[in-house]
Amino acid sequence: MSFFKKKGSCHEAATVAASGAKKVALVGNPNVGKSVLFNALTGAYVTVSNYPGTSVEVSRGSTAINGEEFEIIDTPGMYSILPITEEERVAREILLTERPHLVLHVLDARNLERMLPMTLQLIEAELPVVLVVNIMDEAARMGLEIDIPLLSKRLGIPVIGAATAKKIGVPEIRAAIAGSSSCAVPPFTYSRLMEGDIAEICQSLRGEYILSKKAIALLLLQDDAEVANLVRETEGVWFPGVQTVVREKRFERRESFHLDLSMERKAIVKGILDGAFKAPEKRVVTLAERFSRWTVRPATGIPLLLIVLYFGLYQFVGVFGAGTLVDFLEGKVFEEHFNPWIIEIVKLYVPWGMLQELLVGEYGIITLGFRYAVGIILPIVATFFLFFSVLEDSGYFPRLALLVDRVFKTMGLTGRAVIPMVLGFGCDTMATMVTRTLETVRERVIATVLLALAIPCSAQLGVIMSLLSQTPGALLTWGVCLLLIFLLVGLLAAKVVPGETPMFYMEIPPMRLPQFGNVLTKTYTRMQWYFMEILPLFILASVLLWLGKITHFFEKMIEAMTPVMASLGLPKESAVAFIFGFFRRDYGAAGLYDLQTKGLLNARQLTVAAVTLTLFIPCVAQFLIMKKERGWKVAIAIGLFVSGFAFGSGWLLNRFLLATQLL
Repeated sequence: MSFFKKKGSCHEAATVAASGAKKVALVGNPNVGKSVLFNALTGAYVTVSNYPGTSVEVSRGSTAINGEEFEIIDTPGMYSILPITEEERVAREILLTERPHLVLHVLDARNLERMLPMTLQLIEAELPVVLVVNIMDEAARMGLEIDIPLLSKRLGIPVIGAATAKKIGVPEIRAAIAGSSSCAVPPFTYSRLMEGDIAEICQSLRGEYILSKKAIALLLLQDDAEVANLVRETEGVWFPGVQTVVREKRFERRESFHLDLSMERKAIVKGILDGAFKAPEKRVVTLAERFSRWTVRPATGIPLLLIVLYFGLYQFVGVFGAGTLVDFLEGKVFEEHFNPWIIEIVKLYVPWGMLQELLVGEYGIITLGFRYAVGIILPIVATFFLFFSVLEDSGYFPRLALLVDRVFKTMGLTGRAVIPMVLGFGCDTMATMVTRTLETVRERVIATVLLALAIPCSAQLGVIMSLLSQTPGALLTWGVCLLLIFLLVGLLAAKVVPGETPMFYMEIPPMRLPQFGNVLTKTYTRMQWYFMEILPLFILASVLLWLGKITHFFEKMIEAMTPVMASLGLPKESAVAFIFGFFRRDYGAAGLYDLQTKGLLNARQLTVAAVTLTLFIPCVAQFLIMKKERGWKVAIAIGLFVSGFAFGSGWLLNRFLLATQLL
């Protein structure tokens, strides 16, 4: 609540980061290109952290302009400074507590009329605003004309036309950041009646606030509880007088204030755009728009989705990443050259057998942990993140969300949940964190269960697809099993978990050709994050496995799991893959890869092992994130359910395949 106190923004020096850099906040609706601009300004060298007291992530990066350092803050999407969601609350708090040197309001040129009301709010709050009219290239293709200088004159603030995905306008934005920031006097007014009401409330306010008194008065009239509490604390004994005035004004309008204010802002925007914005009489439908429509209609969207999955996941990630690249790195580089060389070096210079075993033994840090991480997992993760970045930059994901919304609703989810689900194919740990973006706790719990159970991570997916692709029937059986289990568990979860499915609303960005530089930058950043996270875990897992071997605990675990493996129709050596899988899912898949190359599994056993391992208990990192996001009780309940369900499904599948002799 203290974030509104004391005058700031225009009336007080902006705060600076701990490094001494001035702060620049990017604000605006979701999917208007804030993150693309953030990447263009910072080079995507970011720190991502939860905003204090919330579970909403905020990205921060730095840039130097004319020798001066600036901290760039990418805020969550917001539609208004009157917050409704947690994301909007965090975005507003950043504006007010961190009092940035400059606020860059990024909006979509194609939706100028709908997004400009937020610009009006930022101006009347007397924040140092520069408006970035983004996606100008798409607007031009649609035949839209925007007079940027006239728009700037009417709003009373600098306005920059940009297409940040193509780096157009970025030099001007950098110049605006480096320039002196100032707060505009709002060049627009509301109706006489509205201005009269605002003026009466402003006169009753005696304290000092970060926002202008006009903005405070409007938020009070809109029943903003946080602002009401702040005013109570700030005004002290004068608060009852303020409250009386606000109550009278709201009573006079019989609770129609929201509608009145919205209509007046729309009228102001229309006046501002009159002559500054021109649309063709006959709307130009671009090829991208036609393609966009095809992606959301089931008759064309589902075939397109299958094409994307076949060429993107199967051919590129599975065949090329997990096949060609892994064969080269793991088979040629590590097995034929690096491992023999490092084993010889270690045995030559390290005289202790125990230490030799730890470094280059069967479960050695270098010969197993490093080989798995670099030789098997890294090429698969790299190809997946490249594929994911291309889809993300093309604008396909929001359309996929629309396409699957109806199916997801039967599972208690909305189409919005498709984002963490697709991201789960990259890393379930990261995807579990992204479930925060879902609106209700019920949705987050259901999505977490489905991620823990039926969504394999990229490395696991790539290895399994590479193994099973040699037997098309096995690959088909594995895919059908996972799809049926995903739908079945989702339907059951929707019945069991109490609550209602919320309405679905999502901003749809334009479809566009991905920019090569943006795709590479995103892929590199994600790979860097992923590799830095997995390498220590792989080393830790190798150490634990080494400890298990020298204490014979590992052998006892394998023996203990032998009856379970036998019930699944698997050889006892398969227990190794499941023990590996407990540390990381991809580690388990790599263990399966080793078993297959040794010829220990036939087609039926390979299919049963792949299905059970895919459904198997979440890896350590995912389990810890589940505990952090959902709490101990929910995380343990999901872990127990997933483990039991995985082995039960494996047993049923084995019995089915034995009975039918399909494989």
